[in-house]
Amino acid sequence: MYRVHQLDEPLLRFGQDQLLEAPKDGLFLFGPVEKAAGLASARIGVIGTSTGLGLGHRWLQRLTGWIAGKLDRSGEPLLWAPAWPGFEAAFGVALPPRPLAQIAVDGPAVEAAIKRTNRADAVRTTVKIFADAIRDHLRAEEQRPDVWLVVIPDVVFRYGRPQVAPPPRAERVVSDIISAKAAKRFFEVGDLFPETMEDAETYLFSSNFHHQLKAELLTDQIALQLVLESTLADRTLIDPQKRQRGLQDEATVAWNFSTTLYFKMGPKPWALGNVRPGVCYVGLVFKNDETPAQVGEACCAAQMFLDSGDGLVFRGALGPWYSPRNGEYHLTASAAQRLMASVIAGYESKHGNPPAQLFIHGRHQFNEAEWSGFMASVPATTSLVGVRIQKGDDMRLFRPAASTPVLRGTAVEIGPRNAYLWTRGYVPRLAAYQGFETPKPLSVQITHGEAEITQVLADVLALTKVNYNACDFASGLPVTLKFADRVGEILMASPKTAGAPPLPFRFYV
Repeated sequence: MYRVHQLDEPLLRFGQDQLLEAPKDGLFLFGPVEKAAGLASARIGVIGTSTGLGLGHRWLQRLTGWIAGKLDRSGEPLLWAPAWPGFEAAFGVALPPRPLAQIAVDGPAVEAAIKRTNRADAVRTTVKIFADAIRDHLRAEEQRPDVWLVVIPDVVFRYGRPQVAPPPRAERVVSDIISAKAAKRFFEVGDLFPETMEDAETYLFSSNFHHQLKAELLTDQIALQLVLESTLADRTLIDPQKRQRGLQDEATVAWNFSTTLYFKMGPKPWALGNVRPGVCYVGLVFKNDETPAQVGEACCAAQMFLDSGDGLVFRGALGPWYSPRNGEYHLTASAAQRLMASVIAGYESKHGNPPAQLFIHGRHQFNEAEWSGFMASVPATTSLVGVRIQKGDDMRLFRPAASTPVLRGTAVEIGPRNAYLWTRGYVPRLAAYQGFETPKPLSVQITHGEAEITQVLADVLALTKVNYNACDFASGLPVTLKFADRVGEILMASPKTAGAPPLPFRFYV
């Protein structure tokens, strides 16, 4: 028997304990759910080239005032792209006339570093320019910004990623480190020369500038917000014919940028409105280690999200978790037990007692060894529930005689433990569906433990609304899984993260 029904749109809590559906509405009318205690103005540091510093300073000034929203073809305001009211109007905290700290890095040196012929060497050298500059500043100055705005030259984005075309031959800077093949041989048999070790260790770091820089400063507990120079450019000076395709309107950029900035300062912009006390959600993260020292190994970590909206990331051990035979990741019982013990300890440190309900979200069904390990770490007072969430590519719904797609929040329950949930779809509040194809659902299955499928669906739908990395109405995936790949990539981007303590989610997004 199929049961088709519509879930209520989850409400969010804002200032003055007010509940609304949309983040932009709530921030504009009532402000954030958590105030930046004791702050009259935001403590922000900016690092970049001389051009980047100028753009960053201009953008922070731009955020203090009103920015017009997007209009439809008839000149009417779009409900999903409203005007930006100004940072203090939205969050109750002023942006200072000048950043708390400014660091200039040498533009030509950055460009020369990122254009090195060896990708690993190029990215590692460029990351060190920015990371060392921030660390040097913090050692010399007493004032510590809550967030560092890192304004990145577009050339770093262009070449600071793996598997990209090299710079033009005339612009390349020759790298003089050993090859990846020689580095692999070094880790297998060793070498007596310290310079060889230094070269080989370069390959232990990710060739993605964004991920490596975040990972590099995790152990320093430095929150970063990276932005391209071209994103901050004055659009009135750009020829409309040459404007980047896909670039969001300026008001939407301001909403998303400022929400992330406020979250990385420490307080939450909003929280789920109707939560059950004592509930904890955990998303499992797996990422292969592609470095020459750990071929065939993978890292497992857990993203824990509390009913309050707080989140922590726990790194587990490296191991042969990936199975090429079925394309899935699975932990041993002992590894699962250790990882879940860390999660329980993290929850107890915040609440003083274990959770009443703990939901583990994963993309694959947990096997018997994993589940026994999880259960061994969970006290008898905690109800443990395993939930598999995948793309429901085999299901579509169409509304007869309707000009709009299926509504967001539509659910099709197939028995007491299986369902499809449309987290993307037409949203009446926005009078829009922000997609380009027929909405696809998520497949949600309770694989272990006992819970009501309707409640699980409501939880998943609510968790699509706590993505503080943007100010969207909702995401397509719950936050437990949306950033799983990103968190895994940052954890594996540097060998230094192996010793990092459990840190709040704001250091990873």
